[in-house]
Amino acid sequence: MSEDLFLSKAFSQSMHPLKVIPYYYRASRVFEQNDITITTLVTFNRFKVFSELVTHYQGPISATVHVKPSATHALLDALHDLYASTPTMSTYVDIHLVLTPFDRQLNTWRNVARLFARTEFVMMLDVDFAICTNFRSAIKASLDAKIGRILKEGHAALVVPAFEYVKQQDGLDQKYFPRDKQTLLSLVKAKKIDMFHRTWVPGHNSTDYPRFYSAAPGEVYKVTQYHPAYEPYVIFRKEGPPWCDERFVGYGGNKAACLYEMYLSGMSFYVLADHFLVHQSHPYEEEARKLERKSNRKIYQDFKEEVCLRYLKRHYDSGTLNTSYGYNVQEECKKIRGVLHSIVKMDSHRFLLVFDDHLVCTHEHLIATQ
Repeated sequence: MSEDLFLSKAFSQSMHPLKVIPYYYRASRVFEQNDITITTLVTFNRFKVFSELVTHYQGPISATVHVKPSATHALLDALHDLYASTPTMSTYVDIHLVLTPFDRQLNTWRNVARLFARTEFVMMLDVDFAICTNFRSAIKASLDAKIGRILKEGHAALVVPAFEYVKQQDGLDQKYFPRDKQTLLSLVKAKKIDMFHRTWVPGHNSTDYPRFYSAAPGEVYKVTQYHPAYEPYVIFRKEGPPWCDERFVGYGGNKAACLYEMYLSGMSFYVLADHFLVHQSHPYEEEARKLERKSNRKIYQDFKEEVCLRYLKRHYDSGTLNTSYGYNVQEECKKIRGVLHSIVKMDSHRFLLVFDDHLVCTHEHLIATQ
C-alpha cells in the first residue's frame, strides 16, 4: 500500500482537501519503548511556546504542525529556523505537517501526532502548557507497580492536573512558574493560581482538586465523579484505546469527546497527586470560540448517543458488559436524555435494547447497521 493511499484512508473522516506529511523533521534520538511521547498540535502563532515545551521536557515529542496553503512558504521558513536554532528540537521532536485550508481540525491533528509517536505511551497535551514536574521519570519507575500494569494493559489514563494564573498577566512567562507542589499550593492559597478554566467547572472538576491539595506524597487516586465534559491532560497507552473522533472541528467538545469514548471503552482515570501543569496565558479568539462551541454542542450530543450504542453492543459481544469494564458505559448512558429509562436485556440468543419500554433494535439489527 502506498503512503498516500494509507494516509487518505487513515484520515478519511476529516475535512478535505487534507494532506499529511509524516516526519517532515525526524528526531535524531532513538527512544526507549517505555518512554512517554508528548503529542501536541502547533500553529504558526504558537512556535515560541512550542520551543519552551521542547526545552523543558527533554523527551520525545510528536507534533502536528498545521500549514495553510496561503502561508506555506512563510510557515516552513519559520519552522526551519525554529528547528535549526533549538538544539533539543532536532534531538527530541518529530514534526508532521497537515496541509489544509481549514483551521482547528483539532482531533484530526491529535490523531496524526499519536499515530506517528514512536513510544509505547503518549500524553495528549496542548502546546501552551508548561511541564512543571518530572512525571515522566516517576511513571517509568512505577511501570511494574499496580498502576503501571493497568497503564500497560491499556485500561488506564493518568491525569496530570492543570492550573492557570488568576490574573492573565502573571502567567505570561514560564520562568516564574512553580516547579514543585509545595510552591504551587502556596500560590493556590494566595489565590494567585487556580484550576484550569475555573469558569467552566465541568471541564476539570472531576480531577477533585481538594483531594489533590491534601493528597500524601506519591498518592495516585481514581476519578470517581466523571462528567462527560471532562477534558484533562492524560497519559495512556498508544495502541488500544479509542482514537479521537474527527468530526469535531473548532473549539468545544473535541478533547472531551476523545476522553468520553475512552471512558466508555472501559478505561479509568487516575490522578497523579505529585504532579501538575500550568497554562501559559494567551488571548483567545472569543468570537470563533462562541460560534464553534454552539455547533459542537449539538454534534457532541449526537456523538454521545452513538458511542453509547456502539459500546453497549461491543461490551455485550465481548462479555464485559456486566464486569468492571462495562460499568462506565452503563452508568454514563443512563444519563443521556432519552436513555434515562433504558433497559438492557440479554439472553443467550440475542441482545435487546429497549428505550422507554419500546423495543428499538436487536443484536442482529445492530450488526446489520455497523
